[in-house]
Amino acid sequence: MSAPAMGPSKTMQGDAAPKKKRGPGALATAYLVIYNVVMTAGWLVIAVGLVRAYLARGSYHGLYYSIEKPLKFFQTGAVLEVIIGPEGIVPSSLVLTGFQVLSRVFLTWAVTHSVREVQSEDSVLLFVTAWTVTEIIRYSFYTFSLLNHLPYLIKWARYTFFIVLYPMGVSGELLTIYAALPYVQKTGLYSITLPNKYNFSFDYYSFLILAMVSYIPLFPQLYFHMLRQRKKVLGHAEDLSKMD
Repeated sequence: MSAPAMGPSKTMQGDAAPKKKRGPGALATAYLVIYNVVMTAGWLVIAVGLVRAYLARGSYHGLYYSIEKPLKFFQTGAVLEVIIGPEGIVPSSLVLTGFQVLSRVFLTWAVTHSVREVQSEDSVLLFVTAWTVTEIIRYSFYTFSLLNHLPYLIKWARYTFFIVLYPMGVSGELLTIYAALPYVQKTGLYSITLPNKYNFSFDYYSFLILAMVSYIPLFPQLYFHMLRQRKKVLGHAEDLSKMD
């Protein structure tokens, strides 16, 4: 899911009781393993679809159309990571997880799907490629972690590839939203104007601009959180190897 596979520990009640970590129960673990295996397979399907489309066309332009349906399905499926994320199963910040997942779902449906003019933009391929590689690594990481057989290569990839993939994905997302702005302004997509019986107005064009601005405070939090995790996880592994 959109957080390390094992949840935050809960302490036993009482001053004399030692602190003991509690992971997800058997049923929760089974659900998480199945979920992460399915999501890994889904993003692998997207990756294969991109490669096959590129080889068939000989160009990277317009590859979005070859993976549009599986992208919508599996990216939307990530919403479960926000809805079903009780303490003890999903340990990461709900705010950061929610922002990452919901922003991608929003971009998939409310921008790329809704504004067909941007679907051929190179920026779409930029974020789709970044998402695909990131999610294959991420869901593989969670799957092997839950099974207690995490290869170091996957752990290293999880805490290293994001250094390039996260900025790459965010750049693609922002450029795609920016490309959609003229079409949204021209058509009044999703906007509600006054007067109306609800006495309510909504300007989708302005909302998209605010969405772009929201990346300024939230993306650095997510990025530096991952950098701290990288130092903690990989640095600890390096210390252990030196001891050996």
